Amino acid sequence: MPSIQQLPPHVADLIAAGEVVERPASVVKELVENAVDAGASAVVVELRRGGMGLIRVTDNGCGIAPEELPTAFLRHATSKLRGPGDLGKIGTLGFRGEALAAISAVSRVEIQTRRRGDGTGAALRLEGGVPGKVEAAGTPEGTTILVRDLFYNTPARLKFMKKDSAETAAAAGLMQHLALSHPGISFKFLKDGAEALHTPGDGRLDSAVYAALGRDFARSLLPVKGGGEGVSVSGFITRPLQGRGSRSMQTFFVNGRFIKSQLLTAALEEGYRNQLMKGRFPGCVLAVTLPVTGVDVNVHPAKTQVKFAQEKAVFDAVYHTVLDALAERGGPVPPAPADPGKTVNPRGDFFQSMDAAAYRQREAAKPSAPPPGTPLPSWNTERTGPRLSDSVPPLREGPGRKPPFPPLRRDAPDSVLGRPPERAEPPQPAAKAPAQREAVPPPAAQTRPPVPAIPRQTAELWGQEALEPPREAPWRIAGEVLRTYIICESEEGCVWLVDKHAAHERVNFDRLKAALEPPMRQALLTPAAVELGKEDGALLLENLSLLEDFGFSCEDFGGGTVLVREVPADLDAGDVTATLEEIAGNLRSGRSPAERREALLHTMACKAAIKGGWKSGPEELRALVGKVQSGEIRYCPHGRPVAVKLTRYELEKMFKRA
Repeated sequence: MPSIQQLPPHVADLIAAGEVVERPASVVKELVENAVDAGASAVVVELRRGGMGLIRVTDNGCGIAPEELPTAFLRHATSKLRGPGDLGKIGTLGFRGEALAAISAVSRVEIQTRRRGDGTGAALRLEGGVPGKVEAAGTPEGTTILVRDLFYNTPARLKFMKKDSAETAAAAGLMQHLALSHPGISFKFLKDGAEALHTPGDGRLDSAVYAALGRDFARSLLPVKGGGEGVSVSGFITRPLQGRGSRSMQTFFVNGRFIKSQLLTAALEEGYRNQLMKGRFPGCVLAVTLPVTGVDVNVHPAKTQVKFAQEKAVFDAVYHTVLDALAERGGPVPPAPADPGKTVNPRGDFFQSMDAAAYRQREAAKPSAPPPGTPLPSWNTERTGPRLSDSVPPLREGPGRKPPFPPLRRDAPDSVLGRPPERAEPPQPAAKAPAQREAVPPPAAQTRPPVPAIPRQTAELWGQEALEPPREAPWRIAGEVLRTYIICESEEGCVWLVDKHAAHERVNFDRLKAALEPPMRQALLTPAAVELGKEDGALLLENLSLLEDFGFSCEDFGGGTVLVREVPADLDAGDVTATLEEIAGNLRSGRSPAERREALLHTMACKAAIKGGWKSGPEELRALVGKVQSGEIRYCPHGRPVAVKLTRYELEKMFKRA
């Protein structure tokens, strides 16, 4: 075993930096949180090449004293803690004092700062964690930090960086969370010179939601406010009808800090129980406020997870706040009934609105009907205009003019009447009297024998095969219940219940998996703009080639919105948003390429399958039952059975007959 020795400070700093700085978004998070803790009211973040080329963070906070600049970049140097007692009441976003030291260890850093009231500022340059000399600089009040060439001295970390678009999207998602958690601060985010986010900083959460998450999402929200037992909850939640396909639009804050909490997610979704469609998830922007002593934020290196001292109190506060808001305003608001007396009818002679008394009064004012026996006016005598028959001259015979067809006589020969001549028949007896004549059925009642659609072939012709009638299946469809389950009876006397959605989903999955060519596409009449958030939108844009293989034609519409122009032919246009949300979730799961592709096949097969509750034709039901009875499909792609078998004995046992 080699001897134990202490690591050099430079190597220790690189290891520590690997825990704090995972990607450019980690740098943005640490620097912006420092700006918020410094009391800034405006923060500007600029990225170039996804943050690998340049990260610039500018704020108008309190600034740093020139003599403290070198100390600020030492490990465990902080202005937010003074003793062990402060760990139990942390009220700032940063507190460990590792961010600046870790960032400077893996990049080239330049900082310019000026305290409020000072005449001049100060500047410092660091490379690989080694500081230079503090110099005087003319700079506005606040702090500006430039980070260049991230991971230039750590190639092992550099090779794990993703595309510039993915790194930019991760930073943009982080800026969304920071803007929503601090609506009183104006945040501006620039990527490669273009503005991607700008919040007003007016202190209103709805303004920050509108700027960060878009108009459509903001319009689907309900305000909530409540709490109990020292916990207050405020923010917005989506209406039940605006459920999302994933949990990507659930945002929680605890004392101004963005966190990921299974406890808060469970409390939110419990409030939507029996009000949300299966497979849909609520969206929210909820801020939970409680005493700093009731939450521990020092349980995760990235500080995105916390631990509550009273978990039940936090759960109940969120649950009851959401439940009360949905009970009060969750459903659609019916329009107020219109006053019939004030209704203006542009076509008064067509539709009229009146009460019963007005109707009786109008009917009583009408002239009464004429007494019986009064002659009605004759249309022939009152009509003064020309008639159609008057304008057509009669057909006359004259010199040089013959009627179009010769008159036919009853005694005309058959050749004239168009009848073929018949053979002479023996004389018939005299006709009976009218009272004794036999009843002759009308011509319509004399039906002809039906002509088969496929004539039977008596002799086989050269190059053809005799058509045989289809063989009768060894099962029959007895019906369908709940428009979801097909009832089938087999010749063995067993009853089968077939889930038509699960069966069709399996059929689609097998077809897509075996296909060698991309599926057929359909162009949307109006391109669909799907809002997925910046991270999910960037994931889809990174995998455009994969989406092309599945029949999607998408492009970047900006702000985390993906513009969809073409979709697979068997996908309903109304399922585009839900399908892309689920695809983004599969891409975010971090599986291998083969697993992600199979998960995408599951999504496509499920969205294109017939749904439970849809009305299906007999041919569709017969085709699905045939697949099940032949043993071709047994389970859906998610592993659920597609059919349940009940034997005759099991049925008789249910009815106490066995």
